[in-house]
Amino acid sequence: MKIFHYTTLALSLSLLTISCNKDFLDRSNKTAVTDQNFFKTPEDLKTYTNGFYRFIGGSYDDIFSDNIGGFTGSSSTNNMLRGTLTQGNASGWSDEWKNLRRINYMMDHLGTVTGDQAQIDHYVGIARFFRAYIYFNLVRDYNNVPWYDTALGAEDEAMYKDQDSREVVVKHIMEDLEFAAAHIREDKVAGNFKERVTQGAALTLLARIALHEGTFRKYHEELNLQASADEFLKRAASASQEVISSGKYKIHNTGAKEVDFRTLFSSNNLSSNTEAIFIQKNDRSLGIANNSHTVLDWQWALSGELMEEFLTADGKSFTSTPDYKTKTFTQIFQNRDPRLAETIMPAGFKTDPNNPTAYLIKPSFGGYLQIKFYPRDPALRGGWNANYTDLPIMRYAEVLLINAEAKAELGTITQADLDATVNVLRGRVGVPALLLATANTQVDPVLAARYPNAQGANKGALLEIRRERRVELACEGFRFNDVLRWKTGDLLAVAPHGIYVPALGAMDVTGDGNPDIAILENEKATGPIDQLPDAVKTKLVKYYLDGGAFYLSNGTSGYIMMTVDQKNKRSFVSPKYYYKPIPLGQITLNPNLKQVFGWDK
Repeated sequence: MKIFHYTTLALSLSLLTISCNKDFLDRSNKTAVTDQNFFKTPEDLKTYTNGFYRFIGGSYDDIFSDNIGGFTGSSSTNNMLRGTLTQGNASGWSDEWKNLRRINYMMDHLGTVTGDQAQIDHYVGIARFFRAYIYFNLVRDYNNVPWYDTALGAEDEAMYKDQDSREVVVKHIMEDLEFAAAHIREDKVAGNFKERVTQGAALTLLARIALHEGTFRKYHEELNLQASADEFLKRAASASQEVISSGKYKIHNTGAKEVDFRTLFSSNNLSSNTEAIFIQKNDRSLGIANNSHTVLDWQWALSGELMEEFLTADGKSFTSTPDYKTKTFTQIFQNRDPRLAETIMPAGFKTDPNNPTAYLIKPSFGGYLQIKFYPRDPALRGGWNANYTDLPIMRYAEVLLINAEAKAELGTITQADLDATVNVLRGRVGVPALLLATANTQVDPVLAARYPNAQGANKGALLEIRRERRVELACEGFRFNDVLRWKTGDLLAVAPHGIYVPALGAMDVTGDGNPDIAILENEKATGPIDQLPDAVKTKLVKYYLDGGAFYLSNGTSGYIMMTVDQKNKRSFVSPKYYYKPIPLGQITLNPNLKQVFGWDK
């Protein structure tokens, strides 16, 4: 899962801790950093806000979503879908409030800061950016939450108030981001301003949150907020348009198609990439790294449902192909959107270009191993927490997709809008353009069944935009929240399938025509491979159905399915599962907190 380390000065972290420590402030120490001798200049604000960057980082997986096939890790979402999550064993909540207090502590001390007001406002904008980011995560998870814009102590009565309404909190979130977008300037650090929050990042977050809130209110009638949905969708469209019109960013496209796409997720120099808006910089010399090599087969693989959503090379739906359900692993990559083989490990992939041995799929995860974000250069792969590729936190492709989706939801989208957004992304990899009239008159039945609440004159276009978002942003941490905001949580209850297995026996999974693995009933049931030469049999990596990890949907053939989904089926309870439970311990500490949507039962 996502593990990140962000560049922050050790000094700033020390300041962050000691500045909030009352005991420390009570000491008489003329050399100490306190609220009496700090918060004096814009430079102090810069130092303090450096500590906020650890609150955010790049994501390189879609854990918890329907983009994931086999998964051997543990998570509260997995427990929820299997009915074992309760308010009594829920986690979360407390860390967010600690981080918010750190931000509000700075806001409380702005009165002592003197200097250029534009500089002061710049760092205030950064603080408000991070406050909005944290509060958005809280609202997304818990709906109504208490709003605090000042740092409170344990003795403050307001610490024990009940929640403010979603409307109130989101209003403050939007105000924070509007201020940030109006006042943040480029803050270049050693020439690499993309490592810092900029106006473009603030507008992107504003557009992201506005889209989420607009669609969530539109589709979640339990909130009774449908009347205000369009207000947020319009702001999502206008904020994303501001980023587009600024001319500061463009899709990374040198004509190299899939290589250009791959570069966004396996490069150690996104600072100069025109598509990058906000990045997590990783640097071997500074000991700053990520764990992105784990995407290949550590705890999960991707789902067959995700694989099926990638178009064919000529722009047609893969699921419209008559034999799509029985295509083997080596066949599913043929004549497809090039992004498929940059998301799911293709047949014949080699982790080291100097090593002739192809990497083999793992049926125990379903077979569709994630390749997106895997560092292709072995020199950038150093093991656990030792990968040195940069990670995008925000990129221009998301902005284009926000713009297209918001306009489609509003019913105002035109062919020109599609050409400026979705078709720029398709054009990068050579996939035919999306045509508005065709999409709306030839609606994909698989997408229509997957998203039954997508309606209106632009239904077909909206469905195709959702496809494009799933494909383009796969494994970047968006899918789970997309499923929730569209109120399509039932997709999470569907047991994902892996690769198709025609029959028990040996299979070629590298594309060289020679068998590489064998799936057998058990260790003694070798009949399906007995006819093979001994030299071939000894090289086969064997997997057994009686091992318990997976089974085949038709018994001795069919899709690989995870046994855990057969023994402990998933379910999705609406609207309850669209929200997280507040941990019972927190409600015990503050009895005024009200549990959300049935989690108290």
